Amino acid sequence: MPEPYNHDPMIRPWDEPNRNWVAQVHPTDWKNPRPASRYNLVVIGAGTAGLVTAAGAAGLGAKVALVERRLMGGDCLNFGCVPSKALIAAARAAAAVRDAAAFGVRVPEGVQVDFGRVMERMRRLRASIAPHDSVKRFSEMGIDVFLGAGRFVDSHTVEVAGERLRFRKAVIATGARPSVPPIAGLDEVKYLTHETLFSLTELPKRLAVIGAGPIGCEMAQSFARFGAEVFLVEATHGILPREESDASGLVLESMLQDGVKLFCCGKDLKLTKADGGRVLLKVQSHGRRCEEVVDKLLVAAGRSPNVEDLGLEAAGVAYSRKGVQVDDHLRTTHPDIYAAGDICSAYPFTHAADFMARTAIRNALFFGRAKASALTIPWCTYTEPEIAHVGLYARQAAEQGIEVEAFTRELVHVDRAVLEGQTRGFVRVHVRKGGDRILGATIVARHAGEMISEIALAMTHGLGLKQIAATVHPYPTQAEAVRQLGDAYNRTRLTPFLRKVFSRWMAWRR
Repeated sequence: MPEPYNHDPMIRPWDEPNRNWVAQVHPTDWKNPRPASRYNLVVIGAGTAGLVTAAGAAGLGAKVALVERRLMGGDCLNFGCVPSKALIAAARAAAAVRDAAAFGVRVPEGVQVDFGRVMERMRRLRASIAPHDSVKRFSEMGIDVFLGAGRFVDSHTVEVAGERLRFRKAVIATGARPSVPPIAGLDEVKYLTHETLFSLTELPKRLAVIGAGPIGCEMAQSFARFGAEVFLVEATHGILPREESDASGLVLESMLQDGVKLFCCGKDLKLTKADGGRVLLKVQSHGRRCEEVVDKLLVAAGRSPNVEDLGLEAAGVAYSRKGVQVDDHLRTTHPDIYAAGDICSAYPFTHAADFMARTAIRNALFFGRAKASALTIPWCTYTEPEIAHVGLYARQAAEQGIEVEAFTRELVHVDRAVLEGQTRGFVRVHVRKGGDRILGATIVARHAGEMISEIALAMTHGLGLKQIAATVHPYPTQAEAVRQLGDAYNRTRLTPFLRKVFSRWMAWRR
């Protein structure tokens, strides 16, 4: 990693929290170990997938080498989940103060956000979590940690920092980076990605965000809650295009209430320089030409897998711009090389990378036949309210010729949600028509990410709505809405014929 760190736009400011963070995940005084004659497993990339693979294999007795060219912990710790959720927590606190009057709580001074303190808190918390992914911790597990760019020189050898690591098996876990879309003028202006956003120390008065996917929506809403004027640009209609329209619509209502201005169905987007290092944004939205000058521009338009400069051709590993090619066992086109995480997955989530790594370990080291397609992977977008999903959407079921029946419980009918003023949301479960087998679910709620796991557990282990209905849930909780869907399913089983039979039975028993 180039020195000095304080010249790196991703690692600013060079204060004590950031120095502590970097000292854990890429210490300047680290000396790579002398390579073993041969490794059971070489792992390239020390993000979530790589760390889980290395730790799991070493714990099972394998001789493991872990190669990282930049920062241990990957995207999640350094530029993703950890810093973003720290900001979201601060933004929620600001919104809670703003909305306190509705609960009879007076805040005389109103909301006053010290953005510098918000970011300092984020940097401090990131540094406090960094030891979990540190060079020191993984070397103490008996793993040979090599800092430097790893590259295959043949199908059983990786070169890093002038050393050659020979292996029996390898796992590619190099992750992904922010995509830079072909926007007119983008290469002529200064812009942020999620890798540089967390280096800000001052709140921009006006912020434009390109891309209304999860990262774009989370950050647009958070910065609006901090007090910035935020413009969100999206090429399609609405936000979060992957989600069900009524679910994303509820989030959009909340974001608009927070002050986010949406330019959706955006066409003919152009960027040019403005005075003082600012950016002039021009876009056509719903037939209206919009022009705004902003202080900062955040590009949140997806991610691209890191397949470059790995020597994949020398290893006989096929790849494309979508990532490394793998089969359902996570094996690449070379039988001794596997891949896990964002480099090969349609699910760009930390928890997906974690469980894909477990699959890769079983198959690479123990002749396993575990399938990535067998994983039930939920996900969550941490807006306010959150959207969580698992399994099939109704449209996907229709494409596969599967008839489904939907059960929905609006939070306005859930006591805990009413009491907490969080009625904007719902819980919806799709079951195969004629039964209670759960095929998919969407939850829109403040803590949807916490609630979706119950449904993911049921799907993983073949439990249906009948079993959920029979499970006692504490009252009052928002999660009770999941159990209420089980009750709703049970009521469909009480057909008019059965109701008539029961009525006669009860009349006879009186």
